[in-house]
Amino acid sequence: MTTLTEVTDETFEDKVLNSNGLVLIDFWADWCGPCKAIAPILEQVSDHFGDKLSIYKLNIDNSPEIAAKFKVRGIPTLILFKNGESESSKMGLLSKSDLITFVDSYL
Repeated sequence: MTTLTEVTDETFEDKVLNSNGLVLIDFWADWCGPCKAIAPILEQVSDHFGDKLSIYKLNIDNSPEIAAKFKVRGIPTLILFKNGESESSKMGLLSKSDLITFVDSYL
């Protein structure tokens, strides 16, 4: 299993907006129970898609600018980017199969 990489306000543009392909951002916080519950599911989804999908975590407490820019109102929020453009988002705890279906629709 891979360990998901953290992005911050400082690294977001380089890792996400300048990326070619699909990138899924998990907006989360340490104090959020559902955020902790979705973490292993995101690891499994990362393993499932391999190099077809990059998944990054963004802690909203440490990087509030990006969360505000994308109007994140609740967490966990997952935003899918394709070639640097925000395509779609999901909020709340999702199952592995729901996440795979969500990503598959953009491949």
